[in-house]
Amino acid sequence: MTRRSVNPPPSGMLYDRLHFSQATRVGDMIWVSGQVGIDVSTMTPADGMDAQARLAFEGVRAVLEAGGAGLQDIVELTTFHTDLRGDMDAFSRVKDEYIAAPYPSWTAVGVGQLALPELLVEIRAVAVVGCGDHADGS
Repeated sequence: MTRRSVNPPPSGMLYDRLHFSQATRVGDMIWVSGQVGIDVSTMTPADGMDAQARLAFEGVRAVLEAGGAGLQDIVELTTFHTDLRGDMDAFSRVKDEYIAAPYPSWTAVGVGQLALPELLVEIRAVAVVGCGDHADGS
């Protein structure tokens, strides 16, 4: 099997500067690096959990699509929160807009800090290309 980096525009600069891929695909599996709530046009964090969670999920979607998958193909979701208990209701509402049943495994972790002080959440995912094509969960 071949390992391939997935770096949709404009994230190629992160690969060059920070030496990591937005995702790695091996066979039908894709490991998505943590996505955060930064507006790529301004490179600034969005205001509040709702906006940051939406941008982070949009980042996950873009990376998965560049790798040949979609949000429905996520089999594992890991989220990192600077205020896990305080932001969970807001985050869960947004998550439910992006992730439908059958739901993937999910681990939420409270952390002391993320890459920038304004960031509230980071989302990473593992997907299997094509596994989410069955709406009945089979």
